[in-house]
Amino acid sequence: MDDPLAWATRDADIAYSCPGFDIVNETVELPDGTETDFDYVDEPAAVVVIALTTDDQVVVIEEWREAVGRVNRGFPAGTVEPGDDDLATAARRELEEETGYVADTLDPLTTVEPLNGLANSVHHHFVARGCRPAGEQRLDDDESIRVETTTRDALLDALAAGELRDGRTALCLLYYERFAED
Repeated sequence: MDDPLAWATRDADIAYSCPGFDIVNETVELPDGTETDFDYVDEPAAVVVIALTTDDQVVVIEEWREAVGRVNRGFPAGTVEPGDDDLATAARRELEEETGYVADTLDPLTTVEPLNGLANSVHHHFVARGCRPAGEQRLDDDESIRVETTTRDALLDALAAGELRDGRTALCLLYYERFAED
């Protein structure tokens, strides 16, 4: 990269690996010539889905989040898997697996790097419309999820009150409210 702010990677190793992500340790050279270490989380891309029902409700999940020690309310989301044909396939799969809902249509909303100072995460946000229950949840072994529906206004109120704390959901909801076409 020709940008004068760019760092040059001299060496990289996986310092720790577990299901879902790796911790990468790099030796980098900064623009001023200083050599130092840099660690980051390396994880696959993810999808996040704001799922709208035919009666203008929003499908949300409540899920235990061990890292913060509480139930977290948010939108269906998950990792893009090797067998996914494309990002929309991953979004449809995660919506159905986590909620039992399927969508008539699915459109891209935005793509963001939510924590690019610490991780190489990329989150692809989608809008699913015409969502309806079509079966049972098919949760991963490490998921415990409750499904409900609510209104966008109730979610916005919860966000304003500090009760909706999931960053992926907050961004997806606000981006939808500001930029999506109904």
